[in-house]
Amino acid sequence: MRGGAQSQLMLGADARLWVVKFQNNPQDVRVLANELIATRLAEAVGLTVPATEVVEVTEWLAGNTPDLFIDHGKSRRERCRAGLQFGSAFVGGLMPGQVVDYLPESQLDEVRNHEEFAGMLALDKWTGNCNGRQAVFERKARERKYRATFIDQGFCFNAGGWDFPDSPLRGVYARNSVYARVTGWDSFEPWMSRIEKIGPEQLWAIAEAVPPEWYGGDVTTIERLMEELLARRGRVKDLVAGFRDSSREPFPNWDRRVTIAVPRRLTESTGAAKFVM
Repeated sequence: MRGGAQSQLMLGADARLWVVKFQNNPQDVRVLANELIATRLAEAVGLTVPATEVVEVTEWLAGNTPDLFIDHGKSRRERCRAGLQFGSAFVGGLMPGQVVDYLPESQLDEVRNHEEFAGMLALDKWTGNCNGRQAVFERKARERKYRATFIDQGFCFNAGGWDFPDSPLRGVYARNSVYARVTGWDSFEPWMSRIEKIGPEQLWAIAEAVPPEWYGGDVTTIERLMEELLARRGRVKDLVAGFRDSSREPFPNWDRRVTIAVPRRLTESTGAAKFVM
């Protein structure tokens, strides 16, 4: 597959296609943990993401499949490591249809779940995605409109850094048109509220599904990551506002009217109920 992690498209024992990222990928072993955690967080708040699983690749399969290699450049290749890997269900699967990673503006505006780009922006800001937002678009046979599926969460939590060097232009989709329908904070619902209300039990349940070898076996590191995520829930609006106010000007239809409460004595004398700026 395309991409820096050099994922492999593999047919699982369950007869489903999986995009598999290996522990010895060129980016960092932690991107496997990032994928599992961030994708399941997106799923938990109701965003359209692929199913995820911990996939076992046996020693026999790794040793007897000629294409299972990682290319590190300068003529250095390494066989994909056997063991527990990250698997993301291949969008479209084996069923007929069409999956693309680019749509012209006219079709992008007609994507069925267009509004989810705002929700995914909130999640990317929460999880500190330091890469551009990626999505693929799928439509079934005989369907006219596409549906977006949000993929590749490997650079959430700053990839292998597991920290949050926040920046307004990180974790955002390349084209402003997907944000054209954002008119204010209501456009981020229900996802924003679900992020703010997600509980520690839900976070820990997701974290416990991560194999220890994906983060070096030091439980304190993943505990710190979960604690930081909990603390960041209340900062998501501020992080989105930083993008809103950036040079990208991504939300041209944001309603900036401010309603000001007027003292009763003024409303009685003037008949005005409110001022709109």
